[in-house]
Amino acid sequence: MKKVLVLEDESSIRSFIVINLRRAGYEVVEAETGEEALEKLQEHRDVRVALLDIMLPGIDGFEVCRRIRATNTKIGIIMLTARSQEMDKVTGLMTGADDYVTKPFSPAELTARVDALMRRSGGAAEETSGELRQDPFLLNTRNRTLEKNGQRIKLTQMEYSIMRMFMENPGKALSREEILDLVWGRDYFGELKIVDVNIRRLRLKIEDNPTNPTYITTVWGYGYKWGF
Repeated sequence: MKKVLVLEDESSIRSFIVINLRRAGYEVVEAETGEEALEKLQEHRDVRVALLDIMLPGIDGFEVCRRIRATNTKIGIIMLTARSQEMDKVTGLMTGADDYVTKPFSPAELTARVDALMRRSGGAAEETSGELRQDPFLLNTRNRTLEKNGQRIKLTQMEYSIMRMFMENPGKALSREEILDLVWGRDYFGELKIVDVNIRRLRLKIEDNPTNPTYITTVWGYGYKWGF
């Protein structure tokens, strides 16, 4: 069964999320604190998506996200926040989250976000298996890994999907809307900003100089291009 971790300290909100995820066919693991969430993830290593509230007693959602990402690039992570400030969203994504949802949210929105990440983080079989090589990069589509000059670069599943999209479309300018559709899916509810922040995070991993990128270049007012 598809398993989701829900980290939320407010019991009423947690119950609301859990009920709706179970109705959608998910098995849910609940946690009230960041420390408990990390323990539960050790016990339930088959969790494929984690929903992390930001504002928590003890270690907050950002720190939980960082600690998960230090050892696990496969799991999908969605940050839950009651605040609408842009900095919260960006901080969550830059610490390794794949998506964010701002409270209050509808059951349909939350389920659609989890569904989209579950498809990506489940390690679904690739349509083709093999390699994409564009020096200095080698993308292995069988085991979903990336190397640069022979050195492995740790990518989240979303980062892998973005990288594969670019390497399959060398030299083509892709709009933010196209990238959102190709990577997150046409039924995705989210904002275009998530494309920009994920690409910023990917640049930090693959570019020689992220402030002056040469591989993923910006097409101003439109989107991005894989610069080959």
